[in-house]
Amino acid sequence: MEAVLPKDLAQDAGLAKRRHAELCRQNRVFNARNRIIGGNPAAWSAQVHDQRIKEATEKARHETFAAEMKQNDKIMCILEDRERRDRKNLCRAINNFQQSFQKPETRREFDLSDPLALKKDLPARQADNDTRNTVSGMQKFMGEDLNFHDRKKFQEEQNREWCLQQQREWRNACAGRRCAEDLYTKTRLQFDETARHLQNLESATRKGVCAAVKEFNKSQTLESAERKKLEKKQEQEDNLAEISNLLRGDLLSENPQQAASSFGPHRVVPDRWKGMTREQLEQIRLVQKQQVQEKLRLQEEERQRDMDWARRSIQGARATLLFERQQQRQQRDLRRAQDNCNFSLAREQGKKCMEEVYASQPTEDYFTQFNTRSR
Repeated sequence: MEAVLPKDLAQDAGLAKRRHAELCRQNRVFNARNRIIGGNPAAWSAQVHDQRIKEATEKARHETFAAEMKQNDKIMCILEDRERRDRKNLCRAINNFQQSFQKPETRREFDLSDPLALKKDLPARQADNDTRNTVSGMQKFMGEDLNFHDRKKFQEEQNREWCLQQQREWRNACAGRRCAEDLYTKTRLQFDETARHLQNLESATRKGVCAAVKEFNKSQTLESAERKKLEKKQEQEDNLAEISNLLRGDLLSENPQQAASSFGPHRVVPDRWKGMTREQLEQIRLVQKQQVQEKLRLQEEERQRDMDWARRSIQGARATLLFERQQQRQQRDLRRAQDNCNFSLAREQGKKCMEEVYASQPTEDYFTQFNTRSR
């Protein structure tokens, strides 16, 4: 017993699948009715609907992205404006600070780059007791301090002036600080007074609003109670009138004329209709029977048309097959005559290779294998 491999099963399954697909394609291609009608409007409509849904989804996604981009651009512009404004304020503050507290003349090394240094400088020699005289100049020797008393007096006077200046600056600072504190206290008191006044006004306004709302709600409550009383009284009167009308009307008495509609004799009032009469039921059953017979007749006509169409399709396919067979026979006769001619020529010319090529004659099986597939 020969073993069946999975590979053979897969090949057999693939071959069977291809054969089935080929049969289905032959059924579609060789069926004259389907080939003439053609098209699948339902599939096309479904494809168009899916394409529209896809386009709408893509459009909504693009619009969402555009809105987010606009929002991000707006936020970016606001942040850039804020950063530019902060940078400008910082540069202005730095410039003001430098102009107020970092002047060039207050620097320690300003004397090295002072443009007026030559004008401010003293002459090379003013007197014998000039302190700028060096040892090599032989103008002043060690131990000679001729201006000691004047220099000491000048230093004391300078220290006294510095102390007085510091005292004046300290008093001015204290006075400025006290003035600022007084101004701050006065401003706080004024703000507190304004806030107290506004709070009193708000309390008075709130009390007035609450009183007005209370009066309005009270009047609305009285009006609502009165309106409900009137509505209840009117409802009781309407109920009594409706009960009286129902007792005296045609609904409970089951009068068939009370279901007649004012729009025509073929229409009725649904809430008053008590059902169809026997004659109406008989008429409906008769019409239903006629409709059933008409439907059976239409089905029979449709079946006859289908049979006629199938018969015509079969006749057309048969005529086509006969015509193709006739053409095959003619082609086979032509090929046979040509082969005989070629064979006779080859035999006359004595070419062995031509005899071997045209030695075998085609059979019926060879010609019947054409036009048997859909491709």
